[in-house]
Amino acid sequence: MVSRTADDKSLIDAIDALLPQTQCQRCEYDGCRPYAEAIANGDAINKCPPGGEETIDALARLLDRPVVPLDRRHGEPGPRLVAYVREAECIGCTKCIQACPTDAILGAAKQMHTVMETECTGCELCIAPCPVDCIDMVEPGDGQATITAPQSAYWRQRYEQRNERLARWKEDKQSRERQRAAGRKTGAAPATVGRSRESLQADIRAAVQRAKARKADR
Repeated sequence: MVSRTADDKSLIDAIDALLPQTQCQRCEYDGCRPYAEAIANGDAINKCPPGGEETIDALARLLDRPVVPLDRRHGEPGPRLVAYVREAECIGCTKCIQACPTDAILGAAKQMHTVMETECTGCELCIAPCPVDCIDMVEPGDGQATITAPQSAYWRQRYEQRNERLARWKEDKQSRERQRAAGRKTGAAPATVGRSRESLQADIRAAVQRAKARKADR
């Protein structure tokens, strides 16, 4: 049995490994990892409908706790389902893309969206934001009704990669905002903040050369 120290990362990792990694938030946490941390700190082990009784049994064995029934206030267990976009009705608002925890939805603004079935965890988080209600939950094309351990590991990887990408995007945005603020204070154009004089002069020379080349072509 794993040590029960709540701050022990190995314990949280072990609990997280038993969760289905749907990131559906039905447990009332932001994802499987936060729920694993809560369980390590004493929260109930029966709040995961996608994991069902099998996950409860596994968690009970790991933590040496009694087996308890699924708390159905968090949802009903059932077969694995995946999201399906009725493409003819999709208006390309991208709200489902923003909600998807594993980047399973492809599309662009004002363009039709589609779901990559193998990446879809069946979390249903894309349904509520859709303004035209064009997303259904359907049986997967491969007919697989249960979630396998390799699938869970793959979804965890997708989820972590998405979070890392969003963190980088946020950091870049904040950096640009700081540069613009510094530019306003110094009177410099935002694009010039933090750049050397030589770099700026090189860009100017390159722009002049491009202008001359375009004039020569005409």
